Amino acid sequence: MTRKRRRLYLVFAGMALLGAAAALVLSALRDNLVFFYSPTEILDREIEPDRRLRLGGLVVEGSLKRNPGGGSVAFRVTDLSHEVPVTFRGLLPDLFREGQGVVAEGVLDRNGMFRAADVLAKHDENYMPPEVAEALKKSGQWKGQVPEYVGPKKSTSAPKKGPEENKNGESGP
Repeated sequence: MTRKRRRLYLVFAGMALLGAAAALVLSALRDNLVFFYSPTEILDREIEPDRRLRLGGLVVEGSLKRNPGGGSVAFRVTDLSHEVPVTFRGLLPDLFREGQGVVAEGVLDRNGMFRAADVLAKHDENYMPPEVAEALKKSGQWKGQVPEYVGPKKSTSAPKKGPEENKNGESGP
């Protein structure tokens, strides 16, 4: 076997190993690439208990119950098709409201109760996480509009000028 052919085989073997490693990494991360699951997806999928995930949807009106002694709260999250009960120990965000969009991060226990470790709420009246709005839209039940990302506002003012320049291109006071 010539030296050139041996080098070619090593390159092909290295590329094959790299491809196999990439395939293994992608297959391991496949389920973790989802930003959150809607209640319907949680009920339809076979999710093993105590697996960390995110749940997104709307807080059901009238479902918020506070336990003043333990500092915990319970509420239900819906995508207008199904509901998932949620418990959370800690302080809810100031903007947390019933009927608004929410994303909770935590684990689903064996009884179907979602134990949230963190709760994220909307940040103004017009905002709902785009993923939550899309899931609600897919269910065919939500009538609102999906918010569009507009990006940063462009400045309409004239650019700031440096020191004044005279006709000869010299800067002066």
